Amino acid sequence: MNESADAVATHCQDPIGVFDSGIGGLTVLKALIEKLPGETFLYLGDTAKVPYGNKSKETVTRYALANTLFLLQKGVKAIVVACNTVSSTCLSELARHFRAPVIGVIEPAAQEAVRRSRNGRIGVIGTAGTVASGAYDRALLELLPQARIWSAACPLFVPLAEEGFAEHPATALVVKEYVRPIKESDVDTLILACTHYPLLKRAISDYMGPDVQLVDSGPATAALLEKILVAGDCRKDPHSPSEIRYYLTDRQPLFRQIGERFLDRAIDHVEIVSIS
Repeated sequence: MNESADAVATHCQDPIGVFDSGIGGLTVLKALIEKLPGETFLYLGDTAKVPYGNKSKETVTRYALANTLFLLQKGVKAIVVACNTVSSTCLSELARHFRAPVIGVIEPAAQEAVRRSRNGRIGVIGTAGTVASGAYDRALLELLPQARIWSAACPLFVPLAEEGFAEHPATALVVKEYVRPIKESDVDTLILACTHYPLLKRAISDYMGPDVQLVDSGPATAALLEKILVAGDCRKDPHSPSEIRYYLTDRQPLFRQIGERFLDRAIDHVEIVSIS
């Protein structure tokens, strides 16, 4: 880097920005917290405009640019797009517009799936919008052209996760209904292509069986971000005091309740902000 040692040290203290259209991105935040102790995180949930999946590409891009700019104005050193819709729609445009590192959740998850797969038969489960976008298929085939991919939309998984039904018998039945075609395709790796789905990991794993590895985008994204920070000499000392600040664009009465379940930690303060 061309900066002085003092400038680099100052840059290291800057927070990391994370944004999603709502609450699901908190599972990515949890992975980041675990992988990068000592870092400070700013989490932005665009709850005024959720969901993004039914919006046009132009609208999603506009929202994503505004979210990124908001976090950059808070002085973040990197942006994690903890949203599959944005990651599949306009991640490259964000990277072109802003100098700070901007990473999404699709490429890291695809890389991890290819690394783990033994037979090249990979499943993808996500929201209808993510599956229809074909973003994971493209990422996987770019890394492994001979890959065979089976995808399924699982629209009921999000409400099950948010309602805390991870261990409910109904969840096992829903998992079987949605995921059976993928299991019957003899995949050995399954990507959880929605940030809510890690909350249902046990039920999904129980149904798929021990020979199928589940890939959660959170840890894979956290590992990639760590590499970027180390390469840029801006990884904060793991023993430094850390902080997490939360911003929402509209009141979400259940944010604390659901978020604390997602993060397995208390959420002390949430600020409501306006982003045009």
